[in-house]
Amino acid sequence: MKIKLTFFLLLTLFSSFISAEELINLSSDQLIALQKNQNALVIDIRTEKEWATTGTIPNSHKLQFFSANGKYDTEKWLSDLENLKSSAEQPIILVCRSGSRSGMVGNMLSKQKNMKNIFHLSNGIMPWIKAGNEVNKECSPQQSC
Repeated sequence: MKIKLTFFLLLTLFSSFISAEELINLSSDQLIALQKNQNALVIDIRTEKEWATTGTIPNSHKLQFFSANGKYDTEKWLSDLENLKSSAEQPIILVCRSGSRSGMVGNMLSKQKNMKNIFHLSNGIMPWIKAGNEVNKECSPQQSC
């Protein structure tokens, strides 16, 4: 009886690991391919100031996750994300400055919210820019671009 109980407990434990989705790191080239071939939704989770400073990846959506003070409203953000998706299975690629915040948010989506097809741009937008990839810059009247 103890063997059956132990086996059942181990099976239950391992099945939770198997069912958890994993966050997938992408290179710039992989992001481009996934966006082009699978209509991936690129979500830039940085702050307004960061968007203005560096610009954004073409066809990405600005959906700030953390405020300047590090605060966040997960449920509102998830609701806004759902409004941007064209299908339940649409791949989502998260982007931040260095990959740290997008990694945290991506892990939350895949592990805690059990969402599938969650990716993030490895090392963030800075290597994207350094590689000479295109960015969209929106300049305010106070800025010169």
